[in-house]
Amino acid sequence: MPTELARSELRRVAVGRPTTVTIGVFDGVHRGHIALLRRVIDRAGSNGSAAGVVTFHPHPQHVLRPDVPLSYLSSLEDRLSLLTEAGLDVVAPITFTSELSQTDARDFVRVLVEELQLTELVTGPDFALGRQRGGNLDALRALGDELGFQVSVIDMVRDDSEDAKISSSDIRAALAEGAIERVNDLLGRRFSLHGPVVKGFERGHTIGFPTANIAVGADRALPATGVYATFAHIDGRAHASATNIGVRPTFDDNEAISVECHVLDYEADLYDRDLRIDLVARLRGEVKFDGIEALKAQLAQDCDDARVALGPLPMKDVPMKDLP
Repeated sequence: MPTELARSELRRVAVGRPTTVTIGVFDGVHRGHIALLRRVIDRAGSNGSAAGVVTFHPHPQHVLRPDVPLSYLSSLEDRLSLLTEAGLDVVAPITFTSELSQTDARDFVRVLVEELQLTELVTGPDFALGRQRGGNLDALRALGDELGFQVSVIDMVRDDSEDAKISSSDIRAALAEGAIERVNDLLGRRFSLHGPVVKGFERGHTIGFPTANIAVGADRALPATGVYATFAHIDGRAHASATNIGVRPTFDDNEAISVECHVLDYEADLYDRDLRIDLVARLRGEVKFDGIEALKAQLAQDCDDARVALGPLPMKDVPMKDLP
């Protein structure tokens, strides 16, 4: 049956008591998601249940419309960490398949009732699930009466500047424009990238600006090319840094986009370590320079601009909890 995989995945994380649940992809875990999760936690506190979230991976669009490109604001690992950090008792990742997409809402909800002891479902006003989105709010309320759970609906958090609900797709669009301050505002935290530091051409080292080349997952959403003021997280501390995201046009590499982070006032080797960077501000777009000296002069200016953008903090060894 198409629900058997979902049933086994839910069984692995169930806590053996009634659970208040919300359902969605939650890519990026943005401010709108956080408001929904807080409502789940509040309702769970009121009805004495566990607080839970069911999240799908891969994104349904990857399965249902594989011809339409889609990149993730957060990796699955990061998404699960963010959901756990939000204070939920149950975080249930479910594998989304074409078979699951054809499941009736009744069958899927019955699995939630049987495996998670669903006692209350918390949703936004436009939520629906199941085949052809047949499980709309009216249908879910009817199922709740039949199967013994409540349905609560909350208003979606709105983006004040656009007077529209906050959505992951809007954040992806802002990211593609390089509007990192807007991205961070909609997320409610700094947009971050991370991955292992791998060997590159080492040109930065030869011209006095060594960089850590971060191998970011191929399915991750990246901002517009350019140079960004960033915080690099090393051994639990945040270091000021300037990060270039682009194709290195000065060297005519014609390669895929790379993420190269120059950590200010830091000399230790970072190869093979997992490095996370938080993006704070876009300093400039990517430029092809006439020669190495012009590039070096601009890199020095980028470092100065990054210091200004990151604020009057010590330029190294800033505990992450003390970041503004």
